[in-house]
Amino acid sequence: MTRQTGLQEAIAVDPEPSDPFTDLPLNEWREVFFRLTEDVKEHLIADMGRSELETFIARLDPDEVTDVLGYTDEETREALLATLDSERREKINFLLSFDPESAAGVMSLDYVTVDERRDFSEVIERVRRFEERRGQVPTIFVTDDEELRGELPGAALSVADPETEAISDYVQETPHVRYDHDDEAVLEVFKQNRERSVAVLDEEEDILGVIHAEDLLRLLEEARGQTLYEFTGVAEEESVLDGPGTKVRRRYKWLILNLGTAFMAAAVVGLFESTIAAVAILAAYMPVVAGMGGNAGTQAMAVTVRGISLDEVSLNTGKRVIFNEVVAGAVNGLITGVLVAVIAIAFSFGEFGLLLGAVIGISMVANLVIAGFFGAITPLLLDRVGFDPATSATIFITTATDVLGFFVFLGLAQAVLL
Repeated sequence: MTRQTGLQEAIAVDPEPSDPFTDLPLNEWREVFFRLTEDVKEHLIADMGRSELETFIARLDPDEVTDVLGYTDEETREALLATLDSERREKINFLLSFDPESAAGVMSLDYVTVDERRDFSEVIERVRRFEERRGQVPTIFVTDDEELRGELPGAALSVADPETEAISDYVQETPHVRYDHDDEAVLEVFKQNRERSVAVLDEEEDILGVIHAEDLLRLLEEARGQTLYEFTGVAEEESVLDGPGTKVRRRYKWLILNLGTAFMAAAVVGLFESTIAAVAILAAYMPVVAGMGGNAGTQAMAVTVRGISLDEVSLNTGKRVIFNEVVAGAVNGLITGVLVAVIAIAFSFGEFGLLLGAVIGISMVANLVIAGFFGAITPLLLDRVGFDPATSATIFITTATDVLGFFVFLGLAQAVLL
């Protein structure tokens, strides 16, 4: 068990959540805190005393302090800021002025700027002073008349010949974003510039801060986690260690909605009650038809939602996507349908077995075509009308494959086997 997992378990059962955290060595507070879930962080900060919070933020960088202060009330925030020296307080107030979900909300102030006409000795001196003051090596941005030219790698300070080489000889192009761009825009920049720092600029193209690769990786992990929660209908803030009451409160609405669609599928099955009574073996194959359709629909939806999130497809340009998913569904349906038909024939006898195999095989092809069509078009339609397809599409696709799949399967069985 990792230390942060053990801490979350302790918080889940301990009426005084701050105790397990504050019992840790001081040098581990930072690492553990920023690995906790949002819900646990909020409860932890709410239950920590003023002196404990002062001790905690005294060991953090300004951008990390802003994250912690985001969980406090205004009175506590002002009291904690008053305990800091003027330079740190000014930086933190500057960072607090930005939207936490924007590029500026993710950036840090761990950078220095140098004019490209300066020599290496001046750069080394600036970096040395920064490191003495902050305890870490800054990102070095190079400017020309305050306009960003790029980044000077730290290694250049040790390999460059100050007598014959200039700063401009080592400058590397730096990706940048505007301070008000949202997290998704920042992630897109990172995907194209892995292992690089990203400069954050204001409206005048002046440097406001820097976003490091590790900050973006944290954003990427959060985005992946959020997508997983959305696909399954679980609240993003839910933790694996939440109590039963919390889990019920955050899930029951989704389950009730699913229950409504399940009754729609049940109503279709009820239309063919006499058929199922006459050919009882059909009941054994109904879950196969429905399950394969649901899985195929989810696959098509996942690919389409990813294309939407990357701006690769929209409803206007989605005809090819829909066609490809329908054709793929037909081929996959043919493959799996033949397999299921062979199994049905092997466990049945004579002409009835052949007819049953044909019904199941054709139904499988039809339902996977339905799954491909609705799996592709449903996210596109939801995106067009302004709904998040990741949170809304699954229930509609499952309904389509269950209702239409049962209708085709039982309808064919009634027409062919009776």
